[in-house]
Amino acid sequence: MSSVTRSTFDEVMVPNYQPAALIPVRGQGSRLWDQQGREYLDFACGIAVTGLGHAHPRLLSVLAEQAGRLWHLSNVMTNEPALRLARRLTDLTFADKVFFCNSGAEANEAAFKLARRWGSTQFGPHKSTIVSFYNAFHGRTLFTVSVGGQAKYTKGFEPLPGGIRHVAFNDLAALEAVMDDSVCAVVMEPVQGEGGVLPATREFAQGVRALCDRFKALLVYDEVQTGNGRSGTLFAYEQYGVTPDVLTTAKGLGGGFPIGAMLTTDALAGVLAFGTHGSTYGGNPLACAVADAVVEEIARPELLRNVGERAAQLTARLEEIGARYGLFSTTRGMGLLIGAPLSDAWKGRAKDVVNAALAEGLWLLVAGPDVLRFAPALNISEADVAEGLRRFERACAVLTSASPS
Repeated sequence: MSSVTRSTFDEVMVPNYQPAALIPVRGQGSRLWDQQGREYLDFACGIAVTGLGHAHPRLLSVLAEQAGRLWHLSNVMTNEPALRLARRLTDLTFADKVFFCNSGAEANEAAFKLARRWGSTQFGPHKSTIVSFYNAFHGRTLFTVSVGGQAKYTKGFEPLPGGIRHVAFNDLAALEAVMDDSVCAVVMEPVQGEGGVLPATREFAQGVRALCDRFKALLVYDEVQTGNGRSGTLFAYEQYGVTPDVLTTAKGLGGGFPIGAMLTTDALAGVLAFGTHGSTYGGNPLACAVADAVVEEIARPELLRNVGERAAQLTARLEEIGARYGLFSTTRGMGLLIGAPLSDAWKGRAKDVVNAALAEGLWLLVAGPDVLRFAPALNISEADVAEGLRRFERACAVLTSASPS
């Protein structure tokens, strides 16, 4: 086979991504190695996906076992791994029913279709408006990107689907001003991930629930990024004293194996009757077998306790580093989804910080041009967090050795 380099991407791939020059080829726990054998600590987890780290022995075993049995079934057949995973998810959450798909965008697409069909069948065709929040991110299909509320992702793809309203996040008065009998659903991330790692306040989350009840609208929680232990509980809604009507998740659900899910109640699930929605690969036996093991591991109290302990370690040390070097002064987020908004002097340079960290052997993320995002594995050790932060501090020292330009 011919060698693969970063230039190969430019030769054969659609240029909608700009991947790093280095190419990881192996992972173990919270560490990655590139083609040259250089080691990196992973505080990105493939954008909050590999929540149990790389090459987790339990996941490897489950995947190999299922691969030797059955790879694929269409949804005209009953599927053991999918039913086991659905039972685990319903036992652990508010939900009674689950729909499986392959990604967060697909899970949200299903949720939005459910909301529209519920509004139409229960109240009439006028009840079709979906309300979302500016700077949200719900996926890259035309429907989900339109609901997302970020113009940079919709420009040039017009005409966009209609019946969508956007208001400011954490602004209850703004939401109340656009609510009426036409609204079938309000869609929110408990923590806006791509929008800057910005958590909803408890008052706002509870106020959104109350407004949905008042106007007979569904509350849809997008927990694609915050779900599956990332927030410090299995799902972030548990920390707000709020129960959604519909919840979507993906990313960490499969620990790196592609899978998404929409969770809802018995009362709503019947809206998606036979033939109304589907997915060829949804409920794939390989994906569901792995995800079932992932959820079992994540739901363990000791693992969730580690999320809280490592989050406290990470935020405390980050704030010391931020104060020392002036890149940022505080952090925000929930669990091991942590954002560090850059100071005025460094605004727009989040990618520069990420690149400097990469040069020191640490993978980070951005959440827009002004916010650094830290999303290490949920089972990361205290020693690996400390070592990653030493590398991050070295990067900050290099960057600030000259004044920002």
